[in-house]
Amino acid sequence: MVEEAEELVVRWAPASPYETVAMMASGNAVVVFSVSGCCMCHVVKRLLLGLGVGPTVYELDQEKGGREIQAVLSHLLLSSSGSSTTTSASSSGGVPAVFVGGKLLGGVEKVMSCHINGSLVPLLKQVGALWL
Repeated sequence: MVEEAEELVVRWAPASPYETVAMMASGNAVVVFSVSGCCMCHVVKRLLLGLGVGPTVYELDQEKGGREIQAVLSHLLLSSSGSSTTTSASSSGGVPAVFVGGKLLGGVEKVMSCHINGSLVPLLKQVGALWL
């Protein structure tokens, strides 16, 4: 019986940090990957809370495998920026990274840009993170 349980855990355990990120990011309408003490992470979390969103927050410095997850996020943010130059995603170590509806929205610049241009609230409503 114990061997069956161990086999089940091994079979269902994520095989890579990318799968781990995908699984974590799809766990709630809004997911924020953060690092304790990061001022830009704090800004994103306060903005979302101020809008009435209760995001799932993963503090990567407190998560098992956090460094690997952070490396994946840095790669994803760099890829999504569409730029080959060094961006704030690479200098910030991949945090904050915000997922909305299981899809990567972006880092602090993208979240703030969406907020300023008025597209953030409708997006949050669309995925059920805001009701009003």
